[in-house]
Amino acid sequence: MSTNERRVGTVSRGIRCPIFREGDDLAAMVTQSVLEAAESDGFELRDRDVISITESVVARVQGNYASVDDIAADVKAKLGGETVGVIFPILSRNRFAICLRGIAKGCKKIVLMLSYPSDEVGNELVSLDKIDAAGINPYSDVLSLEKYRELFGENRHEFTGVDYVAYYGDLVRECGAEVEIVFANQPRAILNYTDCIINCDIHTRKRTKRILLEAGAKVVCSLDDILNAPVGGSGCNEKYGLLGSNKSTEDTVKLFPRECRGLVIDIQQRIMDATGKHVEVMVYGDGAFKDPQGKIWELADPVVSPAFTDGLIGTPNELKLKYLADNDFKDLSGEALKKAISDSIKAKDGSSLVGNMAAQGTTPRQLTDLIGSLCDLTSGSGDKGTPVVLVQGYFDNYTN
Repeated sequence: MSTNERRVGTVSRGIRCPIFREGDDLAAMVTQSVLEAAESDGFELRDRDVISITESVVARVQGNYASVDDIAADVKAKLGGETVGVIFPILSRNRFAICLRGIAKGCKKIVLMLSYPSDEVGNELVSLDKIDAAGINPYSDVLSLEKYRELFGENRHEFTGVDYVAYYGDLVRECGAEVEIVFANQPRAILNYTDCIINCDIHTRKRTKRILLEAGAKVVCSLDDILNAPVGGSGCNEKYGLLGSNKSTEDTVKLFPRECRGLVIDIQQRIMDATGKHVEVMVYGDGAFKDPQGKIWELADPVVSPAFTDGLIGTPNELKLKYLADNDFKDLSGEALKKAISDSIKAKDGSSLVGNMAAQGTTPRQLTDLIGSLCDLTSGSGDKGTPVVLVQGYFDNYTN
C-alpha cells in the first residue's frame, strides 16, 4: 500500500458560525467561517467538497417573514372570508399551527379535515391497530369529531404529548372563527361542507387540487398559493408560498428562502478566489428519511434543497462493492481482489448504471436529497450552532 493512500472517505463537519441577522452579507460570512474552520482544525478544502447552508439562516438574512395578519388578509382575499375547508394539514406546532391561526383570522368558519390514522409526514392521530380493531376503512370512511372521540378517545402525540385534534380546534376558536372537525382521506369529502378549500398537503398537493377542481370546487388554494406575493410589506415565497415556513414568534412565520441561486454561485466563486478549489454549494432544509420509532417522515419542506450549484445535479452512479466481491470476483482475495474492483470502478464511463446488477441497492436518489439529509442530521435542529456543513469526500470512490 502506498504511503500517501487516503484512508478516510466521506467526512461531514458542522461549521460554527456567528448568529446571522437580516441584511448580513451571508456569502462573505459563510466563506469566512469555512476558511477559519479549515485553518483552526488543520484540514484543507478540496475540489468537489460541498458547502451546505441551512435554509433558515438564508431566509433570516433575507428578512423573509410574514405575520398572522398578513396570512389572514391573503386568505380572505383569495377565499372570500366565509366557510373555508382546510384539509390535510400536518400536525405540527412549529410548521402549521401559526399558519392555521392566520387562516382562521381570515374566515368565519373552518371545516378542518384531518387525514387519519396519520398526517402526510407520519404523525399519528390514532394507531393502525386501533383502526383495525374498530373495523374502520380509512380510505372510504368519513368520521365526525364525535365519532372519532367515541371510537378512539384522546390520542396524544408520542413525542410532543399534544392532542392535536383539541389543540387545532381550540386555536381556531381563539382566533374568532367557528370550527368543525372531520376525518377523511378522500379530498372530495370536503365538498359536502364547502366549495372554498385550502389543501395543506405538501408532496401530494397537485393531485389533491386537481381532484377537487375536477369535482366542482369553486376555489382551491394550496399552501403554495398563500403568500406567494407580498401582502403589504410582508415577505413571501413566489414558488412555495407558506410551504416550508416555520414559526418565528407567536405572531410571525419565517418563510422558505426566496430565490437563492445567486448566493450559492457567489460562495462557490469566493472559495475559488481564496483557495483555487472548485467546491459545490447548496442550501438545505429538512432531510428526507423516515424515523422507525415515531413513523415520522422528516421532509416537511417542499424540497430538500431550494438552490444548488450545477455539480450537484443528478443522482449517484455507483457500483455495489459487496456485489462485485461476492459475485464477479468471488474467487479473488487480497490485492488481486482490490485491483479487480478498482479496475471495475475505473471502467465506469459515466453512462447510467440503472439495470446493471452490480449497481443494485445503491439507491439512486437525487444528490441534493442525499447530501441534504446528511447535512440535516449533522447540523441537528437545536443548539449545535452549526448552520453550515462541510461535506468532504462525498464523490470519492474506492479508487481515490
